[in-house]
Amino acid sequence: MEDNRDLLEEYRSSIDNVDAALIHLLAERFRITHQVGVYKAENGLPAEDKEREAEQVKRMRELAEDAGIDPVFSEKFLRFIIEEVIRHHVEIDTDIPSD
Repeated sequence: MEDNRDLLEEYRSSIDNVDAALIHLLAERFRITHQVGVYKAENGLPAEDKEREAEQVKRMRELAEDAGIDPVFSEKFLRFIIEEVIRHHVEIDTDIPSD
């Protein structure tokens, strides 16, 4: 039984490491999308880009299928992130003074 507990703890430790990596990757993604938001605001571009979003969703679904992950889940996950990015872009837009 002890060996099973050790194995379970190893699994959980691996999950914790992956979760930490995901958070750090998301933080990096949001740092980059913040720069995009500033660029868009300074250049009068809309916060939302439906064409780019559709391309990204298609790409993520294909990557998910290749990785053996449910593409519907990957799309939901990406759309959740996109919604947050757009919310940040809208906030940036209101913080940039207009000329």
